[in-house]
Amino acid sequence: MQKLLSLPPNLVDCFHEIEGADHKDWFCTSDPVGAKLGSGGGTTWLLAECQRNNAPEITFSQWLSQEKRILLHAGGQSRRLPGYAPSGKILTPVPVFRWERGQKLKQNLLSLQLPLYEQIMKKAPDSLRTLIASGDVYIRSEKSLQPIPEADVVCYGLWVDPSLATHHGVFVSDRKSPDKLDFMLQKPSLKELGSLAKTHMFLMDIGIWILSDRAVELLMKRSQSSESDELKYYDLYTDFGLALGDNPRIKDEDLNALSVAILPLPGGEFYHYGTSKELISSTLSVQNIVRDQREIMQRKVKPHPAMFVQNAEIGISLTAENSDLWIENSFIGKQWELTHQHIITGVPANDWKMKLPAEVCVDVVPIGEKNYAARPYGLNDAFKGNLANDDTLFLGKPFSEWLSARGIILSDELFGRTDDLQAAKLFPVCKDEEELGKVLRWMISEPELEEGKNIWTNAVRLSADELSAKANLKRLYAQREDFRKKSWSALASNYDNSVFYQLNLADAAVEFAKYNIELPEILAEDAPQMTRIHNQMFRARALQLQQKEYKAEEQRAFTLLREGLIGSLGEKKQEPFMNVYPDQIVWGRSPVRIDLAGGWTDTPPYCLYSGGNVVNIAIELNGQPPLQVYVKPCKEFKIVLRSIDLGAREEVTTYEELADFAKVGSPFSIPKAALTLAGFAPAFAAKTYKTLEDRLKEFGSGIEVTLLAAIPAGSGLGTSSILASTVLGAVSDFCGLAWDKNEICQRTLVLEQLLTTGGGWQDQYGGVLHGVKLLQTNKGFDQLPLVRWLPDYIFNNPEYKPCHLLYYTGITRTAKGILSEIVCNMFLNSTEHLSLLGEMKAHALDLYEAIQRGNFEETAKLVGKTWTQNKALDSGTNPPAVEAIIDLIKDYTLGYKLPGAGGGGYLYIIAKDPKAALRIRDILAEHQPNPNARFVEMSLSDKGLQVSRS
Repeated sequence: MQKLLSLPPNLVDCFHEIEGADHKDWFCTSDPVGAKLGSGGGTTWLLAECQRNNAPEITFSQWLSQEKRILLHAGGQSRRLPGYAPSGKILTPVPVFRWERGQKLKQNLLSLQLPLYEQIMKKAPDSLRTLIASGDVYIRSEKSLQPIPEADVVCYGLWVDPSLATHHGVFVSDRKSPDKLDFMLQKPSLKELGSLAKTHMFLMDIGIWILSDRAVELLMKRSQSSESDELKYYDLYTDFGLALGDNPRIKDEDLNALSVAILPLPGGEFYHYGTSKELISSTLSVQNIVRDQREIMQRKVKPHPAMFVQNAEIGISLTAENSDLWIENSFIGKQWELTHQHIITGVPANDWKMKLPAEVCVDVVPIGEKNYAARPYGLNDAFKGNLANDDTLFLGKPFSEWLSARGIILSDELFGRTDDLQAAKLFPVCKDEEELGKVLRWMISEPELEEGKNIWTNAVRLSADELSAKANLKRLYAQREDFRKKSWSALASNYDNSVFYQLNLADAAVEFAKYNIELPEILAEDAPQMTRIHNQMFRARALQLQQKEYKAEEQRAFTLLREGLIGSLGEKKQEPFMNVYPDQIVWGRSPVRIDLAGGWTDTPPYCLYSGGNVVNIAIELNGQPPLQVYVKPCKEFKIVLRSIDLGAREEVTTYEELADFAKVGSPFSIPKAALTLAGFAPAFAAKTYKTLEDRLKEFGSGIEVTLLAAIPAGSGLGTSSILASTVLGAVSDFCGLAWDKNEICQRTLVLEQLLTTGGGWQDQYGGVLHGVKLLQTNKGFDQLPLVRWLPDYIFNNPEYKPCHLLYYTGITRTAKGILSEIVCNMFLNSTEHLSLLGEMKAHALDLYEAIQRGNFEETAKLVGKTWTQNKALDSGTNPPAVEAIIDLIKDYTLGYKLPGAGGGGYLYIIAKDPKAALRIRDILAEHQPNPNARFVEMSLSDKGLQVSRS
């Protein structure tokens, strides 16, 4: 999905270098110098330039149809946000949010915007290939996007207060068909909206428009002069937009005929970054979106103050009086005096004695290889108007007043142009930091400072426009990087730990290793458990990158995770007693599970800080629950373990042998750990016995446990976890422990931690609980899923039942290696992993809704989307041998996936219809990939875990 950017001219030449952007993925250009094209003409120019540069050998229509594209308009003079005019508002660095985990270290407006636009385009029909958006806004949505209909133009909007809508474009829809555009208005009055309110609904345009190829070509045609192919001014919103809808305000036969759909952005939030004040207010609003409600109730936390410092060195103490403060890429020395409402950007290291009055801002722009341009300005300066007019403000006062105070006479000779403040040569270029400090003091607060006046008078002066055109952006970025490096150690050690450890620690570890920054100390035991875990894993990764010993730190992180998960459960001591007759056998049996959506979101640590959503089904194979456990008394006081499927046997006579359950590959790790949790080992026993034999004598007999897993290892059906639950269920009944199904599943999670195999909770809940269900947890170490049962119509209805196929591929892959790799990235807050897991969590709710509605086709396609998500999370999920099987039958399917971590085992297939299902069976019978590959009959389990006695 290519991204096309319209940028300031000076930024175009170095964008890819300073942002590390791939030329294949990112194309950027600027509007022709001096041309005023509007958003419509600018879109035309951007698309045409991209095609001319990338694919001149084909027609524009052919090029347009090749892939989806995101266009961002981020050029312009940025008069009202001068601090980021040279580098473009779209690259404005944005502070990390206290409430968001996995944020990139170099977060800017572009990186914040893009995920939503990419999500929209992934959801859009193939006919909608061009998304157009503005570069000076941040739009959020934490809710799942609704389906995007087929239309020539699709526009997103927000329900807002009418008073806010008067400042923007408004989509007006008839109340009888709110998803269709009746007509569009630009900045309507309250009176106009009021007169329409009884019959119409309004959505504020947030600037996200998706166009079909037909709509794009019409937009381009309207942007060109009728006499020639030259571009003219044409606005997407006021010209093109007003010609759309059932009752458009502009009559244009071709445009009027375009179909239009209007979508409210679910849970949408709109933050504008167009002015200096909005830079602070929008960031403040975003920062305060999420606050810990418990702490608020206890009055421990106030909303985050409007004080943002990043990539900076500060030599003074900031107080609550310094509100509405933005310091970025700057050095504030010990002799600075700040008040409030400042934006300070680009200031190099200095020893100035500087005093800033309220609402005064400072921007320093690097020019050439060594020089700096001084640009002070007022927070509300608009940078427009004739310099002689009293309403033309500079530093918050009439420009004429500023001149008078400094004994300067207004003239074209002095300022180049006096008709527009943006074009006036006002800002001096200084040869060093000393000159820069003196001229800033003179321009801001010391008009009597003759040295400053002399510097200003004799220096080459540039206009605001010239500053943007001549800024050395590589120097600007290099200075920002230097400040950032210096702040890292202090950030990790002194910054609120809970915030630092929510950053993308994978990236942070690279930075610490690259610049050999001192690692943060190991946190004390009284620090929050999750913060300690992140601390240990971060240290491990940084040490690994420095090619130092790191395994101990990594293992400590996993140990802390196990301790947290075992938690209070380890304090619940058990007192087992013989709860059967001497000749009785306890028989436990369970189905297996297929995860349909949300797998991985149940895995610690992700679910511990975000909660998880999983939709899965419990299934029997060939008419039987495939996992079975038999527990019976043994005359000798020992534990006898047997596996029917593995043909293995082991006797356990000591605590040491019982505790030897963490050995990888042992056939009896699960029953050993289960008996440990049941109180047959001292760590979990209410009473302590000298030997295991003494413990069994008190119990009344030895114990014989027999396992039968009528399913291959590495099947992907949750075998090991569900087998553990089945053992725990049978042992609970045998020993009178009275664990219900929830307790059994909880103890399974602990059991897997004891085995060091890790894993989440969805496998055991998927098999222990019957049928089709959505399982949901909240954040925290107590992962107790809420179960929402779903109808079985899609799976058991005679029309659809034959379409559900289960094929054993004959390929196995154990999950432990996959788990550890992905879990490490969860620990390290990898942005890509957390973003994808968030999508998977929301996707589970989409599937829940589809099953609830009984929509077979949508359900199948969403299962296919789950497979796409799994492959994105782990590239090894779909090895070539599996892909070869899928290639044979995919044309007859609506959806398919490998259950579990993937890589092999079973392939779950949803055929288009019963005839397609038969065709799939024939194809795979004819092209059997290996001797073990076969179809297995599956049926929905209506019982889940069952425990009974002889």
